[in-house]
Amino acid sequence: MASSEKQLVESFYTSEFYKDPSQVSKHFHPDAELFWNSSAGFNKMNVKDLEEICTEMAKSFEYIRPEISHLLQDDKTVTIRITFFTKTIENPDEEIPMTHMVAIWEIKDGKMYKGYQMSQPADDSPDNLTSFMAINL
Repeated sequence: MASSEKQLVESFYTSEFYKDPSQVSKHFHPDAELFWNSSAGFNKMNVKDLEEICTEMAKSFEYIRPEISHLLQDDKTVTIRITFFTKTIENPDEEIPMTHMVAIWEIKDGKMYKGYQMSQPADDSPDNLTSFMAINL
């Protein structure tokens, strides 16, 4: 049986957060911070920033489908490794891999409190995508 901390992190990353910014307040502690390293550089985000990025995502993506390969827990810390696939509004008939992410979340008061996330554009080569198949949930 999965722990409530793992369920919390999984629930957020598999939700329709990109269409429903209220998912942020449902899953994140009011004082949450996300330290995000991506191909575009470093961002430090708070709850308001996360709600804004979710609102912006809804303008570009028809849907986003997550595939979790790892979901691990050590006490009150949860790590997730995930690939997101998408269909864009411009090309709704083709699903493409969008991004690979690894995030480590500290859980406080039953909410995601402090996150350290790395992401990069997805490489759709078969070897790369296979490496993200479910391994440890």
